[in-house]
Amino acid sequence: MSSIYKMPASRRRVLFFASSFLLIFSAGTAGAEGFFAQPCGQTVEYIREPAEGVQISDRKPEYSWIVPQEAQYQKAYQIIVSSSIPSINRSKGDIWDSGKVLSDKCVNIEHAGKSLERGSEYYWKVRIWDSRGRVSLYSPVQKFAAGDRGEPVSTQNSFQIEHIAPESSKKISRNTYFFDFARAAFGSVTLKYQTEKHETLKIRLGEKSSGGRVDTNPGGSIRYKQVEIEVSPGCREYEVELPADTRNTGSRAVKLPESFGVVMPFRYCEIIGASSEITEDDIRQKAFFYYFQDNASAFSSSSKTLNKVWQLCKYSIKATSFAGLYVDGDRERIPYEADAYINQLSHYCTDREYAMAKQTIEYFMDHPTWPTEWILHTAMMVYQDYMYTGDTELIENYYDILRHKSLIALAREDGLISTQTGKVTDQLLRDIGFDPVPEKGLGDIVDWPPAQKDTGWKLATEQGERDGHQMLPINTVVNAFFCRNMQIMAEFAEILNKKKDRRLFTSMAAKVKEAINSKLFDKDKGIYIDGEGATHSSLHSNMLPLAFDIVPEEHKKSVAEFVESRGMACSVYGAQYLLQGLFKAGKSQYALSLITAKTDRSWWNMIEAGSTVTLEAWDLKYKPNADWNHAWGAAPANVIPRWLWGIRPNSPGFESVVIQPQLAGLERTKIKMPTIRGSVECSFEKTACGRNFSIKLPANTDGIFRLDDIENKAVFLSGKEIKAEKGAVEISAGKNEITIKND
Repeated sequence: MSSIYKMPASRRRVLFFASSFLLIFSAGTAGAEGFFAQPCGQTVEYIREPAEGVQISDRKPEYSWIVPQEAQYQKAYQIIVSSSIPSINRSKGDIWDSGKVLSDKCVNIEHAGKSLERGSEYYWKVRIWDSRGRVSLYSPVQKFAAGDRGEPVSTQNSFQIEHIAPESSKKISRNTYFFDFARAAFGSVTLKYQTEKHETLKIRLGEKSSGGRVDTNPGGSIRYKQVEIEVSPGCREYEVELPADTRNTGSRAVKLPESFGVVMPFRYCEIIGASSEITEDDIRQKAFFYYFQDNASAFSSSSKTLNKVWQLCKYSIKATSFAGLYVDGDRERIPYEADAYINQLSHYCTDREYAMAKQTIEYFMDHPTWPTEWILHTAMMVYQDYMYTGDTELIENYYDILRHKSLIALAREDGLISTQTGKVTDQLLRDIGFDPVPEKGLGDIVDWPPAQKDTGWKLATEQGERDGHQMLPINTVVNAFFCRNMQIMAEFAEILNKKKDRRLFTSMAAKVKEAINSKLFDKDKGIYIDGEGATHSSLHSNMLPLAFDIVPEEHKKSVAEFVESRGMACSVYGAQYLLQGLFKAGKSQYALSLITAKTDRSWWNMIEAGSTVTLEAWDLKYKPNADWNHAWGAAPANVIPRWLWGIRPNSPGFESVVIQPQLAGLERTKIKMPTIRGSVECSFEKTACGRNFSIKLPANTDGIFRLDDIENKAVFLSGKEIKAEKGAVEISAGKNEITIKND
């Protein structure tokens, strides 16, 4: 960390403003007092490249940018917003010229100029002054258009279409061809075909193959479709039109843009009845994705299995983005809060994308779903949006409904909540967004699917994915989520200066935590029971208190050991919290063994089954109608960066980052994780002499590197021996080389 940032804050401010005063005339072009670098990575309302058709709905959008690495830290900025290209080229801010603003802020700068008018186009750029007072070049110019004012507050990013060539093909018979596009994607097929007569071609599309052909009976909800197209001598190019599926085009399904037509997920294409030759150059998978930058993230390690799991989960986030909102896969195309939470975290860790999560959060305000725990995921999504972007707009706009969605109205005297006490009234259901009010109200879910007796399905394990959890009115799983909601709502109240609510939620969080530990904990066994009056303890009732820091220090060992004893006795959704709880308990080696396992309850099993997108369940035998395109199964896409590598925001908007790796038995690994301020890039190698870490932070970011076992070891930061107090090392923007010598 630079010496100025080690100074007391008061002295730092004096130096900051004094040096800034001396640079008042440095507002010209880069030269003797400037440097030949420029801000980049601009976003307006979190949109990186506002394409044609993208309209910013917020009349006071937020501007953000990445500070050039050469600057290290930003001292001031100037934003220019213009109504025309000639004006922006002359740096004439006829809409807004912020002037030189003494601030290190580079994200969430709210528009403060003239009001933006619907349908008008605007251009903006920014320059910065660095910690040495040098002025940068202006950033590239970004163009955007203003749209309709109103709800939702956030703006949807654009979609992108990729025309993907086959990875391989084969001619099965004289008139039958088979093509493999390597990965499943949502879309259709385009075909170049020349014929001398009228013909009917049969086109088979599917996610699964069998015996070198498209599997026409894939089972579950694995997609397969056969259509026919008419070809004629007068036409050369065709696009396969697919029939709509009633399962994913119902009233609750997310509607796709009309220009898409009907899409389905498929990897394989088979063409039957062709009299003319068809080559790989003639056919393309026309794939639809939400805006996604493939190179925004990367991961590799000494474990080939872990690398393949990462690639599977990362691609799953891209592939399932086709709807523009986080949906539950192709079977229903309906957003569910718990699915979306995993999707959100994984999206943040694989791409510098925040608009899609914001859009989904706003969707949930008026479209909640029935599970109690799913409702309690809403505030958790808003909290992650706040931590990853630093933006408080969703908190400000939706605080009142989030208060209802926290389900505080269900709390009894000791703070614990239940949906079975008569407090789930029609008014409460309306308050949390239901319209019309559902007849069955809310219901606890714990995990999905539930027991065989409740589903009617023949399951590989009769208890389903709930690990035999006893469903009681006071449910430990539900109350663990409720406790976390109270903590979050206390933070939201503090942000909005709602002092009375801050005291209420803080008190309630402490009360719920105490009640869980006094009434739902078996002191003799050292583990949590499933609920009030329970005689059973499930994996879920113990992994969630671990994941949410509810377990007292003296009981962490027994709870963690019980969790470890249960294996992967949860669904792909539950794995998110199982892995989080294990890493928090210091069980990194066991957590890594679960991520890289090769059992039938693993991500490797998904790969071996032939899927290139994560499954809705570990296997069809655990959920007979499971689909092959469900991002709630992609937990490792965020667990690897957030917990294995331990890269998380330490303050909102990544002004500060914590890096707390728990790399278990890995010999080496590299990672690139996007943040709103730029990429965090890390590498690790174990040597005979010790452990070597290289940590590169984006400009305008500080950090804490933490390892629990280094306090009494020889630690070197960029070649200089330092004292790692309480296992922590302060790191700064740019490259930080950390070496921990062996004893």
